[in-house]
Amino acid sequence: MTNTPRSRNPIGGHVPVAGGLASVGLSYAHDLKAETVQVFVANPRGWATPPGNPQQDEEFRARCAAEDIPAYVHAPYLINFGSHTEATVEKSVASMRHSLRRARAIGALGVVVHTGSATGGRDRVVALAQVREHMLPLLDELTHDDDPFLLLESTAGQGASLCSRTWDFGPYFDALDRHPKLGVCLDTCHIFAAGHDLAGPGGMKQTLDLLVDTVGEGRLKLIHANDSKDVVGAHKDRHENIGSGHIGAEPFHELMTHPATENVPLIIETPGGKDGHAADVAHLKELRP
Repeated sequence: MTNTPRSRNPIGGHVPVAGGLASVGLSYAHDLKAETVQVFVANPRGWATPPGNPQQDEEFRARCAAEDIPAYVHAPYLINFGSHTEATVEKSVASMRHSLRRARAIGALGVVVHTGSATGGRDRVVALAQVREHMLPLLDELTHDDDPFLLLESTAGQGASLCSRTWDFGPYFDALDRHPKLGVCLDTCHIFAAGHDLAGPGGMKQTLDLLVDTVGEGRLKLIHANDSKDVVGAHKDRHENIGSGHIGAEPFHELMTHPATENVPLIIETPGGKDGHAADVAHLKELRP
Protein backbone atom coordinates (compact mmCIF):
# COMPACT_ATOMS: atom_id res chain seq x y z
CA MET A 1 0.00 0.00 0.00
CA THR A 2 1.18 3.53 -0.66
CA ASN A 3 0.85 7.04 0.73
CA THR A 4 0.94 8.67 -2.69
CA PRO A 5 -2.11 10.72 -3.76
CA ARG A 6 -5.04 8.54 -4.69
CA SER A 7 -5.44 7.91 -8.41
CA ARG A 8 -8.64 8.15 -10.43
CA ASN A 9 -9.15 4.40 -9.92
CA PRO A 10 -7.53 2.85 -6.84
CA ILE A 11 -6.60 -0.75 -7.65
CA GLY A 12 -6.41 -3.58 -5.14
CA GLY A 13 -7.76 -6.97 -4.22
CA HIS A 14 -9.79 -9.17 -1.94
CA VAL A 15 -7.47 -10.10 0.92
CA PRO A 16 -7.52 -12.99 3.42
CA VAL A 17 -8.13 -11.98 7.04
CA ALA A 18 -8.06 -15.25 8.99
CA GLY A 19 -5.76 -14.56 11.92
CA GLY A 20 -6.27 -10.79 11.95
CA LEU A 21 -8.16 -8.21 9.93
CA ALA A 22 -5.34 -5.69 10.10
CA SER A 23 -2.31 -7.89 10.87
CA VAL A 24 -3.02 -10.44 8.12
CA GLY A 25 -5.31 -8.58 5.70
CA LEU A 26 -3.34 -5.35 5.42
CA SER A 27 -0.02 -7.21 5.32
CA TYR A 28 -1.31 -9.17 2.31
CA ALA A 29 -2.57 -5.93 0.74
CA HIS A 30 0.86 -4.36 1.24
CA ASP A 31 2.47 -7.29 -0.59
CA LEU A 32 0.06 -6.72 -3.51
CA LYS A 33 0.85 -2.98 -3.53
CA ALA A 34 -2.91 -2.61 -3.21
CA GLU A 35 -4.52 0.83 -3.11
CA THR A 36 -7.92 -0.54 -2.01
CA VAL A 37 -9.06 -3.71 -0.24
CA GLN A 38 -12.07 -5.99 0.15
CA VAL A 39 -12.57 -8.39 3.06
CA PHE A 40 -14.99 -10.90 4.51
CA VAL A 41 -16.15 -10.27 8.08
CA ALA A 42 -17.76 -13.71 8.36
CA ASN A 43 -17.44 -17.14 6.78
CA PRO A 44 -18.57 -16.45 3.19
CA ARG A 45 -20.18 -19.90 2.97
CA GLY A 46 -21.91 -19.90 6.36
CA TRP A 47 -24.45 -18.05 8.48
CA ALA A 48 -22.29 -17.28 11.53
CA THR A 49 -22.15 -13.64 12.64
CA PRO A 50 -18.87 -13.31 14.59
CA PRO A 51 -18.34 -10.16 16.69
CA GLY A 52 -14.86 -9.39 15.43
CA ASN A 53 -11.81 -8.21 17.35
CA PRO A 54 -12.14 -4.57 18.51
CA GLN A 55 -8.36 -4.05 18.53
CA GLN A 56 -7.99 -5.39 14.96
CA ASP A 57 -11.07 -3.42 13.86
CA GLU A 58 -9.61 -0.15 15.15
CA GLU A 59 -6.16 -0.84 13.71
CA PHE A 60 -7.68 -1.72 10.32
CA ARG A 61 -9.84 1.40 10.33
CA ALA A 62 -6.99 3.67 11.43
CA ARG A 63 -4.47 2.33 8.92
CA CYS A 64 -6.91 2.47 6.02
CA ALA A 65 -7.73 6.08 6.93
CA ALA A 66 -4.07 7.05 7.37
CA GLU A 67 -3.01 5.48 4.07
CA ASP A 68 -6.16 6.56 2.16
CA ILE A 69 -7.14 2.96 1.41
CA PRO A 70 -10.85 2.58 0.53
CA ALA A 71 -12.09 -0.63 2.16
CA TYR A 72 -15.10 -2.79 1.29
CA VAL A 73 -16.83 -5.82 2.80
CA HIS A 74 -18.20 -8.72 0.78
CA ALA A 75 -21.28 -10.25 2.41
CA PRO A 76 -21.64 -14.07 2.59
CA TYR A 77 -22.60 -15.89 -0.60
CA LEU A 78 -25.60 -17.67 0.97
CA ILE A 79 -27.64 -14.47 1.27
CA ASN A 80 -30.72 -14.57 -0.97
CA PHE A 81 -33.64 -12.25 -0.30
CA GLY A 82 -35.53 -13.87 -3.18
CA SER A 83 -35.54 -17.35 -1.66
CA HIS A 84 -38.78 -19.33 -1.30
CA THR A 85 -37.44 -20.73 1.99
CA GLU A 86 -38.43 -18.64 5.00
CA ALA A 87 -35.40 -19.73 7.04
CA THR A 88 -33.03 -18.61 4.28
CA VAL A 89 -34.67 -15.18 4.15
CA GLU A 90 -34.49 -14.78 7.94
CA LYS A 91 -30.83 -15.79 7.99
CA SER A 92 -30.16 -13.47 5.04
CA VAL A 93 -31.52 -10.53 7.04
CA ALA A 94 -29.35 -11.36 10.07
CA SER A 95 -26.26 -11.94 7.93
CA MET A 96 -26.77 -8.76 5.91
CA ARG A 97 -27.32 -6.65 9.04
CA HIS A 98 -24.15 -8.16 10.54
CA SER A 99 -22.07 -7.31 7.45
CA LEU A 100 -23.38 -3.74 7.39
CA ARG A 101 -22.67 -3.18 11.09
CA ARG A 102 -19.22 -4.76 10.92
CA ALA A 103 -18.46 -2.64 7.84
CA ARG A 104 -19.24 0.51 9.79
CA ALA A 105 -17.04 -0.70 12.67
CA ILE A 106 -14.01 -1.10 10.38
CA GLY A 107 -14.65 2.02 8.32
CA ALA A 108 -15.62 0.22 5.12
CA LEU A 109 -17.32 2.35 2.45
CA GLY A 110 -19.62 -0.37 1.11
CA VAL A 111 -20.93 -3.90 1.55
CA VAL A 112 -21.23 -6.02 -1.59
CA VAL A 113 -24.10 -8.51 -1.77
CA HIS A 114 -25.14 -10.78 -4.60
CA THR A 115 -28.58 -9.96 -5.95
CA GLY A 116 -29.89 -13.53 -5.54
CA SER A 117 -32.49 -15.53 -7.40
CA ALA A 118 -36.17 -16.41 -7.43
CA THR A 119 -35.96 -19.97 -6.13
CA GLY A 120 -38.68 -22.60 -6.06
CA GLY A 121 -40.08 -21.65 -9.46
CA ARG A 122 -41.42 -18.36 -8.13
CA ASP A 123 -42.25 -15.36 -10.27
CA ARG A 124 -39.61 -12.61 -10.36
CA VAL A 125 -42.20 -10.01 -9.33
CA VAL A 126 -43.03 -12.02 -6.20
CA ALA A 127 -39.34 -12.46 -5.40
CA LEU A 128 -38.62 -8.74 -5.85
CA ALA A 129 -41.53 -7.88 -3.57
CA GLN A 130 -39.88 -10.07 -0.95
CA VAL A 131 -36.54 -8.33 -1.58
CA ARG A 132 -38.31 -5.04 -0.87
CA GLU A 133 -39.96 -6.33 2.29
CA HIS A 134 -36.73 -7.53 3.87
CA MET A 135 -33.94 -5.40 2.35
CA LEU A 136 -35.53 -1.94 2.46
CA PRO A 137 -35.69 -1.90 6.30
CA LEU A 138 -31.96 -2.70 6.38
CA LEU A 139 -31.26 0.24 4.08
CA ASP A 140 -33.39 2.47 6.29
CA GLU A 141 -31.19 1.54 9.26
CA LEU A 142 -28.23 3.22 7.51
CA THR A 143 -28.67 6.64 9.12
CA HIS A 144 -25.13 7.45 10.31
CA ASP A 145 -22.70 9.49 8.23
CA ASP A 146 -20.16 6.67 8.39
CA ASP A 147 -22.59 3.91 7.46
CA PRO A 148 -21.58 1.96 4.32
CA PHE A 149 -23.44 1.79 1.04
CA LEU A 150 -25.20 -1.45 0.16
CA LEU A 151 -23.74 -2.47 -3.20
CA LEU A 152 -25.69 -4.85 -5.43
CA GLU A 153 -23.58 -7.28 -7.45
CA SER A 154 -25.29 -8.92 -10.41
CA THR A 155 -24.74 -12.59 -11.19
CA ALA A 156 -23.55 -14.42 -14.29
CA GLY A 157 -27.17 -15.24 -15.13
CA GLN A 158 -27.31 -18.79 -13.80
CA GLY A 159 -30.72 -20.22 -12.92
CA ALA A 160 -33.52 -17.86 -11.92
CA SER A 161 -31.20 -14.91 -11.30
CA LEU A 162 -32.96 -11.69 -10.31
CA CYS A 163 -30.26 -9.47 -11.77
CA SER A 164 -27.68 -10.34 -14.42
CA ARG A 165 -27.96 -7.84 -17.31
CA THR A 166 -27.51 -4.09 -16.81
CA TRP A 167 -31.22 -3.38 -17.27
CA ASP A 168 -32.12 -5.89 -14.54
CA PHE A 169 -30.81 -3.38 -12.01
CA GLY A 170 -33.81 -1.16 -12.87
CA PRO A 171 -36.57 -3.30 -11.30
CA TYR A 172 -34.26 -4.14 -8.38
CA PHE A 173 -33.57 -0.44 -7.68
CA ASP A 174 -37.27 0.36 -8.09
CA ALA A 175 -38.17 -2.37 -5.58
CA LEU A 176 -35.89 -0.62 -3.08
CA ASP A 177 -37.23 2.89 -3.84
CA ARG A 178 -33.85 3.79 -5.36
CA HIS A 179 -32.68 4.28 -1.78
CA PRO A 180 -29.87 6.85 -1.34
CA LYS A 181 -27.62 4.26 0.31
CA LEU A 182 -28.01 1.82 -2.60
CA GLY A 183 -25.24 1.36 -5.14
CA VAL A 184 -23.79 -1.07 -7.67
CA CYS A 185 -20.73 -3.29 -7.64
CA LEU A 186 -20.08 -4.23 -11.26
CA ASP A 187 -18.28 -7.55 -11.74
CA THR A 188 -16.77 -7.61 -15.23
CA CYS A 189 -16.72 -11.43 -15.40
CA HIS A 190 -20.37 -11.68 -14.30
CA ILE A 191 -21.66 -9.04 -16.71
CA PHE A 192 -19.67 -10.60 -19.58
CA ALA A 193 -20.95 -14.09 -18.73
CA ALA A 194 -24.48 -12.71 -18.59
CA GLY A 195 -24.22 -11.55 -22.21
CA HIS A 196 -22.64 -8.09 -22.38
CA ASP A 197 -19.76 -8.35 -24.86
CA LEU A 198 -17.12 -6.23 -23.14
CA ALA A 199 -14.49 -7.53 -25.58
CA GLY A 200 -16.26 -6.31 -28.72
CA PRO A 201 -15.60 -2.86 -30.24
CA GLY A 202 -16.92 -0.26 -27.79
CA GLY A 203 -18.48 -3.03 -25.72
CA MET A 204 -17.28 -1.75 -22.38
CA LYS A 205 -18.47 1.80 -23.07
CA GLN A 206 -21.86 0.58 -24.26
CA THR A 207 -22.30 -1.58 -21.14
CA LEU A 208 -21.37 1.23 -18.78
CA ASP A 209 -23.64 3.64 -20.67
CA LEU A 210 -26.52 1.16 -20.27
CA LEU A 211 -25.81 0.82 -16.55
CA VAL A 212 -25.88 4.59 -16.02
CA ASP A 213 -29.08 4.86 -18.05
CA THR A 214 -30.62 2.24 -15.77
CA VAL A 215 -29.51 3.26 -12.27
CA GLY A 216 -28.45 6.89 -12.76
CA GLU A 217 -25.14 8.70 -12.35
CA GLY A 218 -23.09 8.18 -9.22
CA ARG A 219 -24.51 4.75 -8.33
CA LEU A 220 -21.53 2.73 -9.51
CA LYS A 221 -19.41 2.57 -6.35
CA LEU A 222 -17.11 -0.44 -6.89
CA ILE A 223 -15.83 -2.66 -9.69
CA HIS A 224 -14.78 -6.29 -9.41
CA ALA A 225 -12.17 -6.47 -12.16
CA ASN A 226 -12.05 -10.07 -13.32
CA ASP A 227 -11.36 -11.62 -16.71
CA SER A 228 -13.49 -14.62 -17.78
CA LYS A 229 -12.47 -18.23 -18.42
CA ASP A 230 -15.61 -18.64 -20.56
CA VAL A 231 -17.04 -16.93 -23.63
CA VAL A 232 -19.55 -14.09 -23.55
CA GLY A 233 -23.05 -15.23 -22.60
CA ALA A 234 -21.87 -18.56 -21.14
CA HIS A 235 -23.64 -17.87 -17.80
CA LYS A 236 -20.61 -19.30 -15.98
CA ASP A 237 -19.00 -17.50 -13.06
CA ARG A 238 -15.37 -18.51 -13.63
CA HIS A 239 -12.82 -15.75 -13.10
CA GLU A 240 -9.53 -15.53 -15.00
CA ASN A 241 -6.43 -13.39 -14.59
CA ILE A 242 -6.48 -9.98 -16.28
CA GLY A 243 -5.73 -10.31 -20.00
CA SER A 244 -5.67 -14.11 -19.91
CA GLY A 245 -9.39 -14.69 -20.52
CA HIS A 246 -12.04 -13.96 -23.11
CA ILE A 247 -12.43 -10.30 -22.08
CA GLY A 248 -8.76 -9.45 -22.62
CA ALA A 249 -6.73 -6.53 -21.32
CA GLU A 250 -7.85 -3.58 -23.48
CA PRO A 251 -11.46 -3.40 -22.18
CA PHE A 252 -10.08 -2.72 -18.69
CA HIS A 253 -8.25 0.33 -20.04
CA GLU A 254 -11.52 1.39 -21.69
CA LEU A 255 -13.31 0.88 -18.37
CA MET A 256 -10.93 3.26 -16.59
CA THR A 257 -11.54 6.05 -19.11
CA HIS A 258 -15.35 6.04 -18.85
CA PRO A 259 -16.97 8.95 -16.94
CA ALA A 260 -19.03 6.52 -14.83
CA THR A 261 -15.91 4.95 -13.32
CA GLU A 262 -14.29 8.17 -12.11
CA ASN A 263 -12.97 7.64 -8.56
CA VAL A 264 -14.41 4.10 -8.50
CA PRO A 265 -11.99 1.51 -7.03
CA LEU A 266 -11.18 -1.77 -8.80
CA ILE A 267 -10.91 -4.99 -6.76
CA ILE A 268 -9.51 -8.15 -8.32
CA GLU A 269 -10.91 -11.60 -7.43
CA THR A 270 -8.70 -13.63 -9.71
CA PRO A 271 -6.90 -17.01 -9.44
CA GLY A 272 -3.23 -17.58 -8.72
CA GLY A 273 -2.70 -16.83 -5.04
CA LYS A 274 -0.62 -13.89 -3.86
CA ASP A 275 1.74 -13.90 -6.86
CA GLY A 276 -1.15 -14.00 -9.32
CA HIS A 277 -2.98 -11.27 -7.43
CA ALA A 278 0.10 -9.02 -7.32
CA ALA A 279 0.60 -9.53 -11.07
CA ASP A 280 -3.04 -8.61 -11.78
CA VAL A 281 -2.86 -5.49 -9.61
CA ALA A 282 0.32 -4.45 -11.45
CA HIS A 283 -1.24 -5.22 -14.83
CA LEU A 284 -4.30 -3.09 -14.10
CA LYS A 285 -2.07 -0.22 -12.95
CA GLU A 286 -0.28 -0.45 -16.33
CA LEU A 287 -3.65 -0.29 -18.11
CA ARG A 288 -4.77 2.68 -16.02
CA PRO A 289 -4.71 5.94 -18.02
